Amino acid sequence: MVEPARKPGRLGVGIIGSGKVGAVLGAALRGAGHAVVGVSAVSDASRERAENLLPGVPILDIPDVVERSELVLLAVPDDALEQLVAGLAAAGAWQPGQIVAHTSGRFGTDVLAPARAMGTIGLALHPAMTFTGMSLDLARLPDCTFAVTAPAAVLPIAQALVVEMGAEPVVLDEADRVVYHAALAHASNHLVTIAAQSAELLAGIGVEDPSRLLGPLLRASLENALASGESALTGPVARGDLGTVRAHWKALGSVPAEDTRDAYRELAKATARRAAGRGTLKADQAQGVLDIFSTRDEGTA
Repeated sequence: MVEPARKPGRLGVGIIGSGKVGAVLGAALRGAGHAVVGVSAVSDASRERAENLLPGVPILDIPDVVERSELVLLAVPDDALEQLVAGLAAAGAWQPGQIVAHTSGRFGTDVLAPARAMGTIGLALHPAMTFTGMSLDLARLPDCTFAVTAPAAVLPIAQALVVEMGAEPVVLDEADRVVYHAALAHASNHLVTIAAQSAELLAGIGVEDPSRLLGPLLRASLENALASGESALTGPVARGDLGTVRAHWKALGSVPAEDTRDAYRELAKATARRAAGRGTLKADQAQGVLDIFSTRDEGTA
């Protein structure tokens, strides 16, 4: 891959953490004309990812990446971010005027305080997307939104970087980051869990390819939910079909996976309460659903 010509105003970018997110965003910034000057990668998988998505970029120790970079992109796990920023500050690694951006959904820019105290510009850029760590992620970025948090004076820098990567920036207050991240994790991570649980139930009764059966249903349900909100809700709980809900709960009593039973119970209860709150399910029907799950023993309702 040939490094794009560096245009005026382009930055020397260092990537700390060549995980699924860091390598892809580094490639996106490189495609916008920035020069990726170094990347840190520890595991064999991260080294391979860096070589595939950022060919020719040297793999360096973290202090060397920081020393070479005008923009440092911190793409590390949430729980490692605070210690990393503070450790580099204690080592005197941060440079005045350097841009330091992290990709954590949970944190805003307060976590970058040790670096900002040394004169850096702190930005929080979180892509609301699940990553595979492969080049196909680059094609998905134009449909992606980034939550950006930064002081007002430098907010345009954060927004410009997101636009250059082909995505759309949405400004988020520091205090709202944790709720924002919880919402995304609830939607994305728990969707994966539900799909896996449902596939396991189908495999348990002999369905050879559960994904083929579930795929059209899940895609249609998601599209309808995004387009119409809770008005798209269907199924036995939404209809107040207590006999079917009771039959489901009884059948799940013989399923070995306790987490599947727990998820069905709690989500059915939440669905009943939300449907009752919207007036699409009568109060007595909603209570009927809740009563089915009032016993601790599956299959006895």
